[in-house]
Amino acid sequence: MTDRAGRTAVEIAAAVREKRATPREVVAEHLARIERLDGRVGAFRAVRAEAALAEAEEVGARGDLGELPLAGVPVAVKDNLAVRGESTRVGSAATPHTPADADHVTVARLRAAGAVVVGVTNVPELCVFGTTEGVLGTARNPWDPTRSAGGSSGGSAAAVAAGMVPLALGNDGMGSLRIPAANCGLVTLKPGRGVVPAGIGEGDWFGMSENGPLATTVADVRLMLTVLADGPLPEREDSGALRVAASLRSPLAGVPVSRPYSRALREAAGVLMKAGHQVRRADPPYPASLGVTALTHWTAGTSVDARDLDRRLLTRRTRVHAALGRRFVARVADGADRERLRERLEPFFAEYDVLLTPALARRSPGAGPWHERGWLRNVVANSAYSPFTPPWNLTGLPAMSVPFGTLDSGAPCAVQLVGRPGSEATLLELAERIEALRPWRRTAPLDRGGPTGRGA
Repeated sequence: MTDRAGRTAVEIAAAVREKRATPREVVAEHLARIERLDGRVGAFRAVRAEAALAEAEEVGARGDLGELPLAGVPVAVKDNLAVRGESTRVGSAATPHTPADADHVTVARLRAAGAVVVGVTNVPELCVFGTTEGVLGTARNPWDPTRSAGGSSGGSAAAVAAGMVPLALGNDGMGSLRIPAANCGLVTLKPGRGVVPAGIGEGDWFGMSENGPLATTVADVRLMLTVLADGPLPEREDSGALRVAASLRSPLAGVPVSRPYSRALREAAGVLMKAGHQVRRADPPYPASLGVTALTHWTAGTSVDARDLDRRLLTRRTRVHAALGRRFVARVADGADRERLRERLEPFFAEYDVLLTPALARRSPGAGPWHERGWLRNVVANSAYSPFTPPWNLTGLPAMSVPFGTLDSGAPCAVQLVGRPGSEATLLELAERIEALRPWRRTAPLDRGGPTGRGA
């Protein structure tokens, strides 16, 4: 097996199990690609070159190598999850440099399955915003380096989209997996509550944050999710046609959807109809108060995460966000607003099996020093391009981002799939049909130059 960098996790693991490649060879090729490309992308805060090669040797010596689902697969880990021997900085100068003495449970599961952690990826400070930049690094979209990779799992998404790793671990509190996946042409699934261990920061943003995979194929997402969940996902009992609601309505009032994303929604609806599913135009009954609910939870989560940090070392936008959230912590902690939203939306998912929406409203903001800009400017920019993700953290429903179509620049576009509790397998099934009928380019053409950054 040659040219291992750029192969899928399924392909790499099969080659290692069958002794057509060694874990060290695979990891070395990916490390070489990181060294060659990451100066242009900014995916990694820390690359574990020596440690990763040593750990690859250990994987290659395992007696159960032929049974490992992720045998020798290089992975990247978001910088808010502990990796043994590495500091967890969460994108901030206010966090300690102390190396973690143990892996987060999700990292431990990946390693037990044979994966090798090659590095820790960049995030915005405290994983607050939908763009990834800060004092520790800026993650750019490999398809269009003039644009942000998104956030807060921006470094993880950029690493996968650039072919520097086939899989990355991230998490999603208001869209932090789906936003960068949509920008970077990746597949991701934010699982529903309890499917994958959370344990993110102090309290998982009141239970809204979930860990999940970033990959270039649905098969790789399924594989990694099975490892993270420590077992297969339950398949749906009825294999017949699904009732799919297609909606262009923004959950946040007054946010328009740009033409590439509305076109992607309509064309994806057509693809699902061709696959035999029942697709209807229908809008969830989003309440007018949803924007306020999202803002109070977003800021309150940051306030809790910043509670024990030296605020003088936080950037201005983070300080303002946390200060605003302090007044909402008690209100958010009781869960009443989230429960009311679930009760309002549940009848919609009794009528429809799956909701199809645009993944974003428009392309990501330009890559730049957003951490040096004002709080309001950041909030407006985030809300204007990513209004479709927060409701499904507030309600705890599983949601996917799936590549579909392109922007005018040639960079990827995407749609979102949302399902009922426990419907992760159903969403993966639908995503597989989209992938089969409308396959996408898996990695950005960085070695040959990429899109130039035009278009909406």
